[in-house]
Amino acid sequence: MWPYRDAPGRNDTCPQCRADLRVCLNCARYDERAAHQCREPRAEPVADKDRANFCEWFVFAERSFTPRPGADRADAARAALRRLLGD
Repeated sequence: MWPYRDAPGRNDTCPQCRADLRVCLNCARYDERAAHQCREPRAEPVADKDRANFCEWFVFAERSFTPRPGADRADAARAALRRLLGD
């Protein structure tokens, strides 16, 4: 949860993972099914949806993280490595 009153700025990053915060994937208007994956028709297309940008229509989405169901990717990778090495 974003603890501040204003939306993150262009250079703000997550204090834990250092990922950019002002990205299309964190915007309330982001929609995979919409044209250019944005519900704001006046917004300019952004190529890298996971990189910081200067979109003036950015609205920080207020949602909580829920991990995808299924096996952990790290556990699956370890299991594949064990099979490859014959363990």
